[in-house]
Amino acid sequence: MGRTGLKVSALSYGAWVSFGNQLDVKDAKVLLSRCREAGVNFFDNAEVYANGRAEEIMGSAIRELGWKRSDVVISTKLFWGGQGPNDKGLSRKHIIEGIKVWVLSLSLCLFVLQSMF
Repeated sequence: MGRTGLKVSALSYGAWVSFGNQLDVKDAKVLLSRCREAGVNFFDNAEVYANGRAEEIMGSAIRELGWKRSDVVISTKLFWGGQGPNDKGLSRKHIIEGIKVWVLSLSLCLFVLQSMF
């Protein structure tokens, strides 16, 4: 990616309509493995996908597959987090709390944050 040295596949896999709504962890592991076999290392999520369940499923699948965190690039998006007065938007509070939930859901210590403007 640019001059950073980060290697990101040209295609990514997004969990928008699959994880949580149609696929469980077992199925997600198969799908993510197929993606990796095809050269994909970039996986996308969002706090709103399946009400947060998509991030949990992706995190569980990656843990169970035993992938090295440094081998994959995972992004998320936040904005439409929930029903509470501070669960939406791009306030500092929502961004910090959204990152904490995302890191816990995916068991990550590094992240790429995309935000809607």
